[in-house]
Amino acid sequence: MSSVDFLDKLLDGVVVEWRSLGEVTLPTNNIKWRDANRTYRYIDLTSVSIETKAITETSEITHSNAPSRAQKVVEKDDVIFATTRPTQQRYCLIDDKYTGEVASTGYCVLRAKKAEVSPKWILHWIASSDFKAYVEENQSGSAYPAISDAKVKDFKIPIPCPDNPEKSLEIQAEIIRILDDFAELTAELTADLATELTAREKQYNYYRDQLLSFEEGEVECKTLGALVDINTGSKPSEILENATNFDYINAGTSRSGYSATSNCEGDTVTTPSRGQGGIGYVGYQRGPFWLGPLCYKLQSVDRSVLINKYLFYFLQSKSELLLGLKKEGGVPAVNKSDLVKLEIPIPALKVQQRIVAILDKFDSLTNSIMKGLPREIELRRKQYEHYRDLLLSFPEPEEVGAQHHG
Repeated sequence: MSSVDFLDKLLDGVVVEWRSLGEVTLPTNNIKWRDANRTYRYIDLTSVSIETKAITETSEITHSNAPSRAQKVVEKDDVIFATTRPTQQRYCLIDDKYTGEVASTGYCVLRAKKAEVSPKWILHWIASSDFKAYVEENQSGSAYPAISDAKVKDFKIPIPCPDNPEKSLEIQAEIIRILDDFAELTAELTADLATELTAREKQYNYYRDQLLSFEEGEVECKTLGALVDINTGSKPSEILENATNFDYINAGTSRSGYSATSNCEGDTVTTPSRGQGGIGYVGYQRGPFWLGPLCYKLQSVDRSVLINKYLFYFLQSKSELLLGLKKEGGVPAVNKSDLVKLEIPIPALKVQQRIVAILDKFDSLTNSIMKGLPREIELRRKQYEHYRDLLLSFPEPEEVGAQHHG
């Protein structure tokens, strides 16, 4: 049975009345900080995860340090929806853990009249494509888009069998049950796929580290300064910075694309000299690209002694060696004078070639899996959204259709 057929059978000709969220929710209260005598958890705009629709982190506040936006008291089963940058769809259902805590004024708090509507009925409608389209039509401001609480509460949702609240809640509950099952299955599959992704990455790292670990005295070690030329990159011109068709690598970040205009050519290993979170990153690049000033370029002096790709894999597996060279101060950095002293094990050229060939295969396999699994996760999410929207396809009066679809 299709979702549409199921919905028709479930409704079985009952009346469906479209009511605004304001009509099916209760007024809520702001905290009176002058009377507050305990510590509260503060749900700010970054507390709710866009991906999981759950509260992931809160701060503790009291009347003495509460931000001015910390105002709205929330209770169990409230649905909160972020009205700042609303198309991000940052929303969640408040559970026992956060009942009585304080949310930012950047949220619209929807407290269901439970005799008429289930809180999860509101939640699933807030998640719907219709609501997202409504928000896009009714938000204002380009740099800092927002939608008012009043506009959110003007959005209309269907109430089946409004004259028989008990039957109405039964119909809502059956649709909610199916949607929750879909959501749970999607979450489980996503978790399984994420676990697989992590396992494959760990497996790759394990074999890479094994291949690049040598017993003491097994191979000759040489300093990096004796093996490679070490130079820093340079800042691109304004024209290049505004372009989008070249690889620009700086402090562990890259802008995708390609251009013959570059300051580097060929196989090159780079590692940032400084920059937030950049130290220890090692990249490998083929062809022309632009290397930024926060990176070192390491190029083998004699490729009959050292293969650049071998150096890349070694430094990638031993990032702690690079981190160990970091000098603290005004700007944490790895100095070239320390980098040249780093000792690198140099097996015979044929051994380096074999290690590179094996790791290239592992890297290719791991990357294909790591690209494929996120695609699978996205397909699962879209499948859930498809069935959710079908199950919420209630017959709409003309004026509601115009509201929901712009």
